[in-house]
Amino acid sequence: MEEFKGMEDFIEVEEQYAPLISALIRKMHIYRDYEVYRQVGKVALWQAWSRFDGDKGDFTPYAFRSVHGAMLDELAREGRYAKLFLLSEGSHFEELEMPVQEEKLPEWVAGIPLKEKERRLLHELFVEDKGIKQLAELYGISVAGMKKKKARLLEKIKESESFRNRE
Repeated sequence: MEEFKGMEDFIEVEEQYAPLISALIRKMHIYRDYEVYRQVGKVALWQAWSRFDGDKGDFTPYAFRSVHGAMLDELAREGRYAKLFLLSEGSHFEELEMPVQEEKLPEWVAGIPLKEKERRLLHELFVEDKGIKQLAELYGISVAGMKKKKARLLEKIKESESFRNRE
């Protein structure tokens, strides 16, 4: 009977946080498959609610980050799927068998003396196309701090010999 009590508690949480899920769908400009993303949000909310430790802070920011992250992951999965399997008009099925090339930074970047953390940040910014706000959350710093990191990194690249000698 204890499990059912937990489920009833979650139903209350789900009702309370339904507007948060809807707001994230709007904020992320999701314009199709609303129900898929609503379900992704509910599953993420359930997981956050199951794992939440009240001693570590408030539930609302934790729920927000969990639901937002799950929706970003779903968008990324959907994007990869569409990129690999969507055939444009006039395409042939043989194209599906072609190996997928991994996106990476240009070769001239290898000649720039960067720290491993800087290379990872560069990759996340320009290959994985992560936003400043998302990276700030990931690195645990403010948005302003992440903008500063990006600016310093780009300045370091501009000052490098490899950047000036690239083709």
